[in-house]
Amino acid sequence: MPPEFGVRVQKRVLFMINSMTGGGAERVLSTILGRSESLRRLASVELALLDRGPQAYLVPDWVRVHQLNCRKRTLTSLIEARRLVKRVEPDLTFSFLTRANVAAAVANAGRTAPWIVSERVHTSSHLGGGLRSAPAKALIRIAYPRAHRVVAVSDGIKEDLVANFGVDPSRIDVFPNPVDIESIQRQAGEAPEVAIEGPYVLGVGRLVRQKNFALLVRAFAASGLDGRLVILGEGPEREALVRLAAEVGIGDRVLLPGFVRNPFALMARARIFALPSNAEGFPNGLVEAMASGAPVISTDCNSGPSQILAERPRGEVTGVSMAPHGVMTPVDDVNAMAEALRRMADPAIAAGYRERGRLRAGDFGVDECCRRYLDLAAAALGGAPVGEPGPAQSASRSGGVT
Repeated sequence: MPPEFGVRVQKRVLFMINSMTGGGAERVLSTILGRSESLRRLASVELALLDRGPQAYLVPDWVRVHQLNCRKRTLTSLIEARRLVKRVEPDLTFSFLTRANVAAAVANAGRTAPWIVSERVHTSSHLGGGLRSAPAKALIRIAYPRAHRVVAVSDGIKEDLVANFGVDPSRIDVFPNPVDIESIQRQAGEAPEVAIEGPYVLGVGRLVRQKNFALLVRAFAASGLDGRLVILGEGPEREALVRLAAEVGIGDRVLLPGFVRNPFALMARARIFALPSNAEGFPNGLVEAMASGAPVISTDCNSGPSQILAERPRGEVTGVSMAPHGVMTPVDDVNAMAEALRRMADPAIAAGYRERGRLRAGDFGVDECCRRYLDLAAAALGGAPVGEPGPAQSASRSGGVT
């Protein structure tokens, strides 16, 4: 049974992430924390947020939140995380996202307590090449091989960490992201927050170059499809996308509503969901769209889409590939993406992918995926597996904040 209120728990597990603003990793951690009640048999559950910002995802009431103010700065994150770990003295640190992972490594240097990092992106693709990425890559090469365990969310990420960052493959666990299928399908039935007239193609994600929504804008214009292109999310590429839409003659048909609380209602009603990324870790939005009932198109980028849609490691897709659970195209290929949009606009093809996509999404259900994360934490703490995590518990926006 969980400890009674006010009783000192001997062990502590500290989860760490940049923030809980909108994003795939943040949603995943919120989901894991929402099912962490069973972990409390072994330890108190605490959360460190490196940056201040709007909190888009819920944190359970039993999770103590440590709010830092690192302002997205790496050096400040290293210093503040080190101070926090020295004060809290966690028996396990479990971090998500690259900056938080490196901060956790520095914070735990010289300590005997285990720490686990979870890599959510294909690291080499995410950081890119050139001199500007060299310091970050050097930090990762120093930090990740020293972690107690490394969690990768796809086989492609594992391969990259082994080949390019010196991580021992025996220390890497591959856990796909948990996707709360029941919750998504329930929210998909709600009224959309944004009213859109007529058919629309939908993209969802941060408006950054890596997500390559410019490809989707160009492909939609080239496809000749009627209706609208709707892109949910915020980021530095917003104005560039607005200008591009005008340049290719569809400025009045491209909508950028920003971040919405419930994207699933829009996914469920979309003619097509398209993921045009140059690189991914494990694309939550792709599985969420499938669970919502949208027929999906994705670039065959590193890494994740091929595992989800074709149930195989990434290959070299040429042209348009009609994979079992969705349509795939090469990275940054406007003509192929445009052709994929035209094919998926066929009602018969779309109907088949809607049904097969829903079934495939069930393979990434939240209970099994969360259990893997929580069992890994329990093992690092020296405890037995936590068993079934059970349903999500009641949550608040902040938990107990310090």
